[in-house]
Amino acid sequence: MKHFSCFLIALYALTTQAQNFNSAPMRKLQLAEFAITNFYVDKVDEDKLVEEAIIKMLAQLDPHSTYSDAEEVKKMNEPLQGNFEGIGVQFQMVEDTLLVVQPVSNGPSEKVGILAGDRIVAVNDTTIAGVKMSTEEIMSRLRGPKNSKVNLTISRRGSKEPLLFTVKRDKIPIYSLDASYIIQPHIGYIRISRFAATTGDEFKTAIKALEKKGMKDLILDLQGNGGGYLNAAIDVANTFLGEKELVVYTEGRKAQRSNFLAKGDGQLQKGRLVVLIDEFSASASEIVTGAIQDWDRGVVVGRRSFGKGLVQRPIDLPDGSMIRLTIARYYTPAGRCIQKPYTTNADLKMGETSSRDSEANLIKYQSDLLERYNRGELSHADSIHFPDSLKVFTKKLNRTVYGGGGIMPDVFMPIDTTLYTDYHRNLAAKGVIIKYTMKYIESHRNELTQQYKKFEQFKTLFEVNETMLKALREMGEKEGVTFDEAQYQKSVPLIKTQLKALLARDLWDMGEYFQIMNTTNASIVKALDLLEQGMYEKVLK
Repeated sequence: MKHFSCFLIALYALTTQAQNFNSAPMRKLQLAEFAITNFYVDKVDEDKLVEEAIIKMLAQLDPHSTYSDAEEVKKMNEPLQGNFEGIGVQFQMVEDTLLVVQPVSNGPSEKVGILAGDRIVAVNDTTIAGVKMSTEEIMSRLRGPKNSKVNLTISRRGSKEPLLFTVKRDKIPIYSLDASYIIQPHIGYIRISRFAATTGDEFKTAIKALEKKGMKDLILDLQGNGGGYLNAAIDVANTFLGEKELVVYTEGRKAQRSNFLAKGDGQLQKGRLVVLIDEFSASASEIVTGAIQDWDRGVVVGRRSFGKGLVQRPIDLPDGSMIRLTIARYYTPAGRCIQKPYTTNADLKMGETSSRDSEANLIKYQSDLLERYNRGELSHADSIHFPDSLKVFTKKLNRTVYGGGGIMPDVFMPIDTTLYTDYHRNLAAKGVIIKYTMKYIESHRNELTQQYKKFEQFKTLFEVNETMLKALREMGEKEGVTFDEAQYQKSVPLIKTQLKALLARDLWDMGEYFQIMNTTNASIVKALDLLEQGMYEKVLK
């Protein structure tokens, strides 16, 4: 009787406490958590229990309402905030050793004399080379608060003894523009990898520099750009749009419509513009692309974008964790919902057996067809017919564009499968191409830097020769990649381009890497054709 009395007292206390909540479901949830924590037969981890409950609840909603623990929140925010605190090196893990690809220009490591090609073998007194330590753990040892010091033991080619450096950590910038250069006379090229806090300023700076070099038209590359900050997307779109032209609007059940307008003070309101997207371009990328397409400001080339058009509100929790809860949807200026169709558990319960003829399922069916076409499984894009309900008309030229999720390009480019083979994929998956590049540059760095003082010389004169390719094949065989002559011959142009581009990245930076890789990108080749062969104006009519 004593234990039963205690249960009743506890239950009464819980019920009294639960009365502070307004709704019956909230009281029910609190009661269940209290009962499990206090009366379950075994001891439970209450924090983990609550965390799992939150994750399960969010899973019932949509693909983008998520929970992140405190450590995940910190890692997630760093790339978007534009900086982190550390020693300032680009590195690659090669055979369980941290190889410095490039020290950040004017960063902490460069200031003390750490060079490209150095191997960091110990951090303070902890050996990190050859001990199977995870990349995350190594990074956590290298990073630290600004002005804190860390001792690094370096192995340098040509030096018999290890070298010791003391590095004072500092804020290290993370740039969101991968490349910016004149790709053809009067045609500029800018690639944005993410929309971060600094993207707007980086973009303006890049445009000014390109205009000084004679840029009149621009190729804006958003391929693979997974999104980022809304304000950064609006800053970039503002560059091209007129005063008070709508960039995007949001609307939800509880969230009233909010319009985001261009200021009309952008640098590139005139001149031709081509935007490149693919199936990995998402969120902020789609906002920029949708605004440019709906206002007939430029031509979109590539494949249908990812279709992430849900607005998340971050809700900070007391322990540093965070819920990102969907509260609204993004719509392009012409009224297209960017979010592609998705299925939740709630959808299945409500209409799992709905016929394919319903509009929602038809949109999903079209979406699946496009993804198959992107993968090369369907031969004709023309066979993918969109229902009239998905037709939308642009704001100025009244051109037909399509809704249903994501942004459909004006000029469709299927994935180029002509150079890709299983042999090449296996080389890439095993890291052979990158490992070989690291090994080659370690042995030939001085020779390369002496021979090619400027990137333009390297781009024009350097060739990947048969000796290099033979060494790559041999390394592949040692890594368990079976050689296939026919597949190798098919992929060798791509392999040579990748090797040259990786060498350029290690000798200079990411911008030079893309200058070489872009020569094989079909969407970029098409963009240049549009601008140089007079086809641009035919699309915008």
